[in-house]
Amino acid sequence: MAEQVECTKCAKVVCDSEHFSEGAADCPTRTKQHVVDEALAEYEKPELREFARQASIQEFECYMNLPEGVTPRNPRVEEVAQFAKKMGYKKLGIAFCSGLRSEARLLATILENRGFQVVSICCKVGGVPKERIGIEEEQKIGGPGVWETMCNPISQAKILNSEHTEFNIVVGLCVGHDSLFFKYADAPVTVLIAKDRVFGHNPAAGLYLSGSYYRKLRRKEPLE
Repeated sequence: MAEQVECTKCAKVVCDSEHFSEGAADCPTRTKQHVVDEALAEYEKPELREFARQASIQEFECYMNLPEGVTPRNPRVEEVAQFAKKMGYKKLGIAFCSGLRSEARLLATILENRGFQVVSICCKVGGVPKERIGIEEEQKIGGPGVWETMCNPISQAKILNSEHTEFNIVVGLCVGHDSLFFKYADAPVTVLIAKDRVFGHNPAAGLYLSGSYYRKLRRKEPLE
């Protein structure tokens, strides 16, 4: 059986140069060329090609060539607004966690100031109790006997679909809930905030601290 793709363990990174043929024998740029060719065929579709082209231009415009070197200049929230304008989008959707309502409200204001029509939908839409998806009393955050409304990302996606949003922005949806939103949303989706309750919604901090204060993240345990 062929070895699985493991780019994170690459010892000779050549895919970002014209010398990719010099890569390791198991490099997917070599072993998965048929898959790459299939993917490249998708870029021939006019709408997808333009989306990819504008995304690459957006990447380029996020840097400045200064005397001291190349320097980034745009925070992600600025990038989102700029990219949406590049694509000619008029109506944007925000799918947000109820715990990040303030951040979502700020985002909506920023986007509306840029001229966009903004539709926003909270994760608790519908007011559906957690019992609907089989949550037991002892699995409630507030404890047994407490009313808790389930997060409802499928409804979030379908409501934005019904509003015909052209581009959707996720603000702090939980792990797994965000996956369901991606699955059911009709319009393309980007993430502005990835929820991290410990590190102030900066998940990369967990990686940066995994060699020191949060080295417990590197523990080994069996997959049950």
